[in-house]
Formats: sequence, C-alpha cells, structure tokens
Amino acid sequence: MIKWIAAILGLMFYGVRGAILGFIIGSILDSLTSSSSGGFGTFTQERKVTPGDFELHLLSLSAIVIRADGNVSQREMDYVRMYFVQSYGKERANAIFRTFNEVVNKREMNAARISQFLAVRTQYAARLQIVHFLFSIANADGHVSEPEARKIREIAGYLKLGSKDFESIMAMFFKTTDNAYKILEIDKSATDAEVKKAFRTMAKKYHPDRIQHMDEAYIKGAEEKFRKVQEAYEQIQKERGF
Repeated sequence: MIKWIAAILGLMFYGVRGAILGFIIGSILDSLTSSSSGGFGTFTQERKVTPGDFELHLLSLSAIVIRADGNVSQREMDYVRMYFVQSYGKERANAIFRTFNEVVNKREMNAARISQFLAVRTQYAARLQIVHFLFSIANADGHVSEPEARKIREIAGYLKLGSKDFESIMAMFFKTTDNAYKILEIDKSATDAEVKKAFRTMAKKYHPDRIQHMDEAYIKGAEEKFRKVQEAYEQIQKERGF
C-alpha cells in the first residue's frame, strides 16, 4: 500500500521520475513494515523460535498447567510424554525431557515470561494449537478443573489469543447446553443463516491445510479442532432440523 501512495505523490510533485522513485522507496517501506507488524505471521522474519526452544517452552507450560490445581496427575504426565513420543519419536522425546528436567531444577517457571516469549515468535495458528494442547493435558484425567481452566485462560492472554477463540477452544472440553454455539463463536439466538456462516468461518480457520507446513503434532491438533467444529455444527443441525 505504501509503495502506491508514494508513487502517486511522486507523480503529482515530480512527474514520472518521481513516481518511479516513490514506488521504489515505498516498496522498501512496505517490506520493512510487513516483517514487523502484527497478524498471522508476526515477527516470523526477525524473531524465530528454534525447535529446541519451542519444545522446552511447551513442556514448561505443560508443567504449569499440570500443577495448577495442586494435584500432579499421572494421567496428565503420561499424556504429555505420549504426545512428545508420538510427535518426535522416543529418542528425541527422551532428550527433550532430560533437558527439561535440568532446566526446571535450575529456575522457576513463569507463565507470563514463557508465553510472551512464544507470542512474538510463533504464528497465531500455532498459539491456538498450544492452548488446545494445554486443555487436552488438563482433560487427560477425565475433566478440566477450575484452577486448570483459569491458568490456561491466563496463558492464552499472554499468548495474545482473542477471547472468542479462547472460549471456542474451551467449549470443546466442557459439556454444556450451549457449548456447540460457543465452539462456533455465536449466540444461541443466531439464525440458521448465521449458524451456517459461522460454520464456514470456523471450518476455514481450523482447517488442517492452513498449517500443513508445520509440525505433525500441530496438524493432529488442528484435525481434532476441525472435527469438533463439524460435530458442533451437526449437533445444531439436528436440534434445529435444517
């Protein structure tokens, strides 16, 4: 956008040569602003997170959630280990856990610091996957406790997730009368047309194809959320008979 504005201004004041010069300068400014502004690919050029750092920070957030209710569940611990083994293989997973244990013993885990580190180094789609993963951990023992839900909400805030996106993911783990509507990010009073539109929007947002370039673990998480969106829509269809 900047390059075209600069080209027009250059043309107005200096003619064709000014337009060309303005376009070149504007293109440079466009490239600079696009690499540092918010959005789906925020800071991916300047501030990438290494796989090792990401895995370590994800494990740290997992431990924080597991400890949130004061009860370290073996099922939740097993879920995390199984997730890493399935995603990265047994050998790499064991290496990750060894590093994790060394780090945990040396420093206090801080949810704000860890989440803010990831917030500026990962895409929004990845942060949605992180929150979904944390809820899956909390739900590994059969239910998500209130302290665990509060801690994940806090982490989601540090990760800069939108409130509707968070409520949608949380609704996937709670059985309530209106959870299908929450998953689709609409009110129960929505019209049939609004329900259909919401389904198309959410299906597009959570479609696994959006993150095919990412880790296999992310793709599996996206597939699960995509399935939950479909189930929510089918439930509303059945209730309303359309």
